[in-house]
Amino acid sequence: MAETYTIRYTAENRYDHPVVEASWQFLIVPLENASQSLGRVFFSNSRGANWEFSQNGFGFTTIRVRNRHELTDIAFEAEFEVLKQPDNPFDFDPSAVPDYRPGDFRELSFRLEHQMFLKPSPLTLLPVSKDCFRFDTGVNCMENLTRLNAWVYEDLDYMPGETGVDTPLSDILDNRKGVCQDFAHLFVAIAREHGLPARYVSGYLHQGMGYVGDAQMHAWAESFVPGIGWKGFDPTNNLLAASDHIKVAHGRDYSDCAPIKGVVFGPGGNSSNHQVAVSSQQ
Repeated sequence: MAETYTIRYTAENRYDHPVVEASWQFLIVPLENASQSLGRVFFSNSRGANWEFSQNGFGFTTIRVRNRHELTDIAFEAEFEVLKQPDNPFDFDPSAVPDYRPGDFRELSFRLEHQMFLKPSPLTLLPVSKDCFRFDTGVNCMENLTRLNAWVYEDLDYMPGETGVDTPLSDILDNRKGVCQDFAHLFVAIAREHGLPARYVSGYLHQGMGYVGDAQMHAWAESFVPGIGWKGFDPTNNLLAASDHIKVAHGRDYSDCAPIKGVVFGPGGNSSNHQVAVSSQQ
């Protein structure tokens, strides 16, 4: 049975000194695809600044806001209604998935088709000195990715405040602590290291289900599985992405999917506070 989600996103920015001009880009609008459709959309800001819908370089919907008046604080509020269809991640033919053979993924045509999500990015660069998960040529690609999902879940401790949005994987592997973006970066890096395309995903999680990472925008990964296509993996919760995962966007790493980016003209620092609330009804 389809389920309707209401997502409320709020953000508040404060500046140490008056900002004379500023612009922001929000990547928070749920994606429309085969399993989810977007209904009501609401957006506002406390300064009455002009805003418009746009698209980023990957084709995902963004909200662009531009303020031309002096301010020391601004609050944003968005609300989305999403109809989510049942999404069974195990609904595929296991016999269609080939065994993992590294040589199969070195063909030029495969690498050209998936080159954007095969190359390491700054936040998915594995340190050479670290011993990480290794794929098993005795099992198929999907099983290897499922095992990788479990390995990242077991290897890292979920601990907010230990990492930032630009923490390199070398630090993550040294300390074995992080949040959902770090779990996703590590999964993506190791999948790519073994020749399978993988991408970072930003979105929302159904709250109240006991999942880790549901109080803010969540991050997981998608990998291309030969024989069945792109599948979602949530290493923070050791799950396959399914009906409780509401996708917003994907990219090479967090830098392509940051929920908010901004440019301000003015001296001093700033602080931000973001909150997400997800409710549902069948």
